[in-house]
Amino acid sequence: MVIVTLVGEHQAKEGGEFVYRGPLTECKECKLKAVCFNLDPGSVYRIKSIRDVHHECKVHEDGVRVVEVEKIPIHCAVNSKYAIEGSTITLTNSDCGNISCDNYRLCNPPGTVRNTKWKVIAVHGDIECPQNNKMIEVDLE
Repeated sequence: MVIVTLVGEHQAKEGGEFVYRGPLTECKECKLKAVCFNLDPGSVYRIKSIRDVHHECKVHEDGVRVVEVEKIPIHCAVNSKYAIEGSTITLTNSDCGNISCDNYRLCNPPGTVRNTKWKVIAVHGDIECPQNNKMIEVDLE
């Protein structure tokens, strides 16, 4: 299924990735809001192709471009007891504050909305945790 949305003219680059954060209040009256708000908040998307359609926008200075996107999995680390392919989990805040850890970005993936449900679509391998937590690398959708 093709997903069509609008992104800022300067962000409309094939292969570009972005995290959809949700609707903006400035867009409440816009006639195109249904096209902008058709994505899942907190999910990561990759621009597959750019269409030759441009619209003016109150938020983006140079307007927006119609693009086709695909939702891409979030690569992160979860506690080993939740790393079951096909299961649905709730991603909670990490209690790790060690920002110098090599795995910090896996345990705290950018753009994710915490306390929301995610489906485990792939389980990879164990992660070395300096705090001795049993963490496993997974892909979520």
